[in-house]
Amino acid sequence: MTRREEHTWRRGPLSWMVQNRVTPNLLMLFLLFGGLFMSLKIKKEVFPEFDLDRVTVRVAYPGASPEEVEQGIILAVEKAIRGMDGVKELTATAGEGSGVISAELIEDADQQKIYQEIKQEVDRITTFPDDAEEPQVTLIARRRQVLDMQFYGDTSEAALRETAELVRDRLLMSPDITQVDLTGVRDYEIRVEISQDNLRKYNLALDQVARIIANESVEIPGGSVETRGGDILLRVTDRRDWADEFARIPIISTESGSIVTLGMIAKVSEGFEDTNRFATFNGQRSVELEVYRIGEQTPISVSRAVRAEMPKIEADLPDGIFWSISRDRSDLYEQRLHLLLKNAFIGLGLVLLLLGLFLEFKLAFWVTMGIPTSFLGALLFLPSMDVSINIVSMFAFIVALGIVVDDAIVAGENIYEYRQKGIGFIKAAVLGARNVAIPITYAILTNMAAFLPLYFVPGTMGKIWKAIPLVVITVFAISWVEALLILPGHLAHTGSKPRTRFTSRLHERQQAFAVKVQHFIQNVYRPFLQLCLAWRGLTVSVAAVTLLIILSLAFSGRIGLILMPRVESDRAFVAAVLPTGSPVDAARVVEKKLVEAMQAVAQENGGDQLLDGIYAEVDENLVEVTAYLTAPHIRPITTGEVTRLWREETGTIVGLESLR
Repeated sequence: MTRREEHTWRRGPLSWMVQNRVTPNLLMLFLLFGGLFMSLKIKKEVFPEFDLDRVTVRVAYPGASPEEVEQGIILAVEKAIRGMDGVKELTATAGEGSGVISAELIEDADQQKIYQEIKQEVDRITTFPDDAEEPQVTLIARRRQVLDMQFYGDTSEAALRETAELVRDRLLMSPDITQVDLTGVRDYEIRVEISQDNLRKYNLALDQVARIIANESVEIPGGSVETRGGDILLRVTDRRDWADEFARIPIISTESGSIVTLGMIAKVSEGFEDTNRFATFNGQRSVELEVYRIGEQTPISVSRAVRAEMPKIEADLPDGIFWSISRDRSDLYEQRLHLLLKNAFIGLGLVLLLLGLFLEFKLAFWVTMGIPTSFLGALLFLPSMDVSINIVSMFAFIVALGIVVDDAIVAGENIYEYRQKGIGFIKAAVLGARNVAIPITYAILTNMAAFLPLYFVPGTMGKIWKAIPLVVITVFAISWVEALLILPGHLAHTGSKPRTRFTSRLHERQQAFAVKVQHFIQNVYRPFLQLCLAWRGLTVSVAAVTLLIILSLAFSGRIGLILMPRVESDRAFVAAVLPTGSPVDAARVVEKKLVEAMQAVAQENGGDQLLDGIYAEVDENLVEVTAYLTAPHIRPITTGEVTRLWREETGTIVGLESLR
């Protein structure tokens, strides 16, 4: 080698990293420990957080048919907000007693501004029917739900609600639980019934009584009074919540000082709003608590906090009221995390084993270290890209796992090849890595380009899949640095001679296996390859025929083709729609039939080994029933089979508009 060539291989960043052995070690430690530190700080959630870009307008119109709702509500709202800047599409649903209009916003538009403009336009509408209630304009936001809890029993709705509220208050006392909401319940309502005789007797009108009640049940700030000791805030506290408090409202005051209260002229009672909406769990009335995570809370921490608190709270529950966790979304998070870690360890083991057999165990170890270095190094940068640890980003890590180690294998094998030629370790590391630097670079850039289009997918799906290219490209970039800068620096200073008796025997067996592999390559594979090259026409023809056979199997339908594989669900769901205006008793009959059919299926197929519980919800003419199944490795039959048997057991239900 000439002096010029000798000088050339010592130049460049790669050579500098190899000759300064401390630098690659520091860089690797920075990526490993920095990633470990960020793994504790990075946001963890079941599903990625994103805005839905949607505003809904809901208007209640009690007693109106869907046609009346469409004419009086839907058309008026659509006319007011159609064509507004920032509104992409309008969809509307007219139902019995209410109408909902949904406005999809243009992506990246100023949501708060458009929301305020829509609210102002809706508030200006003066053509709503007299019986229509105030419009509710809402900017849709995704809340990060973790748990669904059912409180059920053969007791009154009021007792269930009171119990659920007490449990909610106890749960919120935990520092790890921040938001708990009640669902499946009707709102409280105060009823005031005045006879026509009493109205005439006291010379009152119904709207006059309503105004008095409204004015006497409010809290009004009264300003402040300045004193020497400081300001005193004034406030009229006359809020009323219960029937006996409303009954004491004075309706008439005479000059003599006598007072006629509301309770003297009317029947005042408390209860729930008069709607045909209720829920059951395992055939008994139920109230549902939904537990959410807020801020930096993780799904696993919230779930564990609830499960830790409930045994303490259970002791104080009234007799006859039971509870059950019907759905825990942290299970999905833990399953995906377990799959990622399992695949990572399997990948590490396979790389270490195979490279150790074919090359050297020390070389295999440093190549294997490329996997944790790339993954933990990526965690160091992902928070700055607003990427959290969720089921989508973990899927991206699983995808990258099978690709990320390839470039390190190529670089390590080429360095090993230069060693076998008798070149010194440092020089072999530089020349071997430099020789494959361009192929590795193009391979990594090609992989990045393959995933990059996912970043530009529009709409809601784009917001969901956006994490995949960010994770994969970041992992590839770190693996690029690891393969061409860190790995050569380690291999340049790794001796090949074993230092102990155990490693000596291991090295001898590895070398014996490598000799056999080399013998196979020289005496079997090489002659076969030369034969294929000599008969290149026949080789290409056989390859083409094989390709045609594979394609024919795919396009003939013998091999199934789906975009995404189906994942076994832990729920079976059915929705039954009755004709508009159907009595609530008809909905109860349908709900009972569906629940009993599911119970029969469970009884014949393992009982508790198949079914965790049955949740049913009735909302006017809609009946929805969800069967919560046990884990896939526990239940004796698949979810698809459960659905089929449930459909057969239910049979035909007369009078339904649809059943799905």
